[in-house]
Order: sequence, then structure tokens, then C-alpha cells
Amino acid sequence: MCRASGLRMRILGIDPGLRVTGFGVLEKHGSRLQYVTSGVIRTGEGTLPARLRIIFESVAELVETYRPDQAAIEKVFVNVNPQSTLLLGQARGAAITALSVGGLEVFEYTPMQLKQAVVGYGRARKEQVQEMVTRLLTLSGTPGKDASDALGVAICHAHSGEMLVSLAEAGPVRSPALAAKGLRMRRGRLVG
Repeated sequence: MCRASGLRMRILGIDPGLRVTGFGVLEKHGSRLQYVTSGVIRTGEGTLPARLRIIFESVAELVETYRPDQAAIEKVFVNVNPQSTLLLGQARGAAITALSVGGLEVFEYTPMQLKQAVVGYGRARKEQVQEMVTRLLTLSGTPGKDASDALGVAICHAHSGEMLVSLAEAGPVRSPALAAKGLRMRRGRLVG
């Protein structure tokens, strides 16, 4: 999973969108984060299937090119317009499928989790996320909003993903109340 016995991990962050999908790649060396690359995937004005194919193929190419150890993606939030939410979900699905086909475990974070991890405030503005991403990764310039959000998702995972993986690998959680009922927790699910 992680290179060099857990000392170095490469993370691909994705901020999904039907017109513009942001991506960001960083490496975690111990507690230090290092910027690798970031940018956007633009799908143009084609048909929905053609745009989803562009997202899928472009994310698959990112996986092949940068060989991340793990991937993190922003969860869909519910818009006022249900049609927009549905389209965003389809774009997100194309990206997740490409990550999964590439053999990556995909971790998901809400916009609030991303902002909390990067800015320290869950309701931060996009400009604040951009500024903090620039500072945390000591970038010479400010990435665009979509690329910043993708890097923010990767930063969020770098800070909290290690804990999630450790919990999953720790095995079943024992609870006296559950044990009395003959149940236990394993990987977030009740088992008998």
C-alpha cells in the first residue's frame, strides 16, 4: 500500500464536476506534505456519455501516470436543483469507477470535512481553502478553485485517512453491550 514501509504515501485527490473536475496529487513523507501536481479535466459541451467518458479516461490516465497509493474524492452535496445533483453524481461515479479500476481504495470526504482539515473551519469560503492549500504545500502560486479543492481533499485524507486505515486494520471492536447480544463491530458493520 504505502511505499518504503509506510514512510511515504502518494495520494490523488479528486473534486468531481461534470464540466470541470479538479485533481491534485501530493506525497506524504511522515508528517510532511509535498506537492506533486494539480490541474483540471475539462469535458466541453458534448453529450453526457461523452463527457463521462472524458472524466473516466482522464482519471484513469492520472492513475497510470502518477501511480498513487490511495485516492480521496469529495462527496456530492445536495443542490437546490435535483438535476444538477444527479449530473454531479454521475461525474463522481465516472471518477470513482476509474479509481477503482486502477486498483485504488477510494476514501470519501464531505466539503465540510475538507474545509475543517485544511482551514480549521468547516464553513470556510473557497478562497480560504485556496490560500491555505497554497500555504500548507508551500506553492509559489495559487491553484484554481477546482484544483485547490482536489488538493484539499488529498490533504484531508493525508491527515485523517491514516487513522481510518488503522481502525479498519485493528480488527473487530469489542463492546460489552454488543457482546451481551452476541454481536461485534467489524469494519464499521455489526456481525454476529
